[in-house]
Amino acid sequence: MFHCCNLKKLIRIMVFDIILIAVAAGITVFAKETEPQAERVFLPIIMYHSITENATFYDDYKVTPETVENDLKYLSNNNYSSVFVEDLINYVYYGKPLPEKPVMITLDDGFYNNVSNLLPLLEKYDMKATISIVGQYTEILAENDSHVSSYSYLTWEDIKNARSSGQIEFGNHTYNMHSNNVRKGCSKLSYETNEEYAEILTQDVGLCQNLMQINTGTAPIVFAYPYGYISEESIPILKDMGFLATLTCFEKPNYITRDPDCLFGLNRYNRPQNVSTESFMKRMLIE
Repeated sequence: MFHCCNLKKLIRIMVFDIILIAVAAGITVFAKETEPQAERVFLPIIMYHSITENATFYDDYKVTPETVENDLKYLSNNNYSSVFVEDLINYVYYGKPLPEKPVMITLDDGFYNNVSNLLPLLEKYDMKATISIVGQYTEILAENDSHVSSYSYLTWEDIKNARSSGQIEFGNHTYNMHSNNVRKGCSKLSYETNEEYAEILTQDVGLCQNLMQINTGTAPIVFAYPYGYISEESIPILKDMGFLATLTCFEKPNYITRDPDCLFGLNRYNRPQNVSTESFMKRMLIE
């Protein structure tokens, strides 16, 4: 009878012989060749709101034009180049290069001062910015009381003219879901079915998209979550609507790869008035 110990010894000899033959032939047996690490581009993103002279030291969502200019000057002096969401998409999908030190400048809500006070500074420092508008603010509030720098919103004509400058692109910030009430922005309510939520979100965001297309000739490719509230259920809905990127309010760094999913949930650092440019930038620009 062939003893089991002898059988185990024979198996070990056979396996060792196979390894020797494989090594001699230049074949890797157990170690799978690892894929080279994907290139990751560090991308800090600033989030402004209103840019107005009446910003006070205690404002979290208003900054003065002087503060913004100090920020842009700092970025320029430290060799940062601003990019659009469109630039990120061209990098991810089509392999077009990004600057060596990219940064994104974003603004939420679509205040008139986002153009009246910011555009001259963008031109001065050769920067560009992404403004996400609330459709209802532009469609109703701006038309009723336009072009007051401290509180008015951009009109459709303002948006169209700003786009033509080449310094500004526009995003969708919902039509009428910019509220911090029971729903919390465009979050899914606990009692809603996925189908009900999809219909509500599609109708609201879609209305803003349609109005942008009708009034400016283009529809946004980036969506900014109101107040940063995110529902996982929103992601496939927004993708189906044609969005290629989303903006959050999480204050964390971003790393852009060739994976399209890296553009969904881009983090941003809110810019308050009561922090110096140097302090804000040191926190935001650390990888």
